[in-house]
Amino acid sequence: MSNTLISYLNKRYLEEKESIARISQKPGPVITISREVGCNGLKMAKLLAAQLNSEKPKTKWEVISKEILVASANELNMNIEDVRKTVKQSEKFTFSEILKAFNDKNFKSEQKITKTIIDTILKFATEGYCIIVGRDGHMIAKDIEKSLHIRMVAPMEYRVKNIMQNNQLSRLKAIEFINQVENERQSFRDSIRPKWMKEELFDITLNLESFSDDEVLQIIRCAVEKKKLLK
Repeated sequence: MSNTLISYLNKRYLEEKESIARISQKPGPVITISREVGCNGLKMAKLLAAQLNSEKPKTKWEVISKEILVASANELNMNIEDVRKTVKQSEKFTFSEILKAFNDKNFKSEQKITKTIIDTILKFATEGYCIIVGRDGHMIAKDIEKSLHIRMVAPMEYRVKNIMQNNQLSRLKAIEFINQVENERQSFRDSIRPKWMKEELFDITLNLESFSDDEVLQIIRCAVEKKKLLK
């Protein structure tokens, strides 16, 4: 038997072995973070990932946020900004826009875009070792056993100050920003959930005004242990 054929067979064997291992492995672990606007959820996710990676160097936890839109846009063969606009859409398309869409051979329906985003989030969650920020990840990944779902909240004044500082905005503009983004997020939630699915369940809800960043990480770390995500 030639060396080329042996190499090919060895390669196929390893690929099949890896495929079987992936199939037999339980989905997750995954952590989702839902947050009110101005709670610095992405920052906390990055701090948490860094801590988990320092404790378990053989694993690689990644923060997933904008990567969802990037992967979805690639799957749909669309410009990422067009996907982002659909996600942010707070009002339904007008009749003239619908007619225009029918004449566009590259048009992707809102339903198709939304389904692709959901599938992308579920794929990340299933593959595991990721912290998904926003995008209703806690609802999409709710049936994964090895998961932890966190909600971060804070009083309005706390959040306004954060937005003013992070975005260099006036107080009035910061409040307008919070209201706008909250409306966009609600629009996305409404688009992916069945009308009967109103109840939101989280493993823990944290008021960020009550704790320092280190204390928040300690609480989450205890929850990670309690749910046995690292075993």
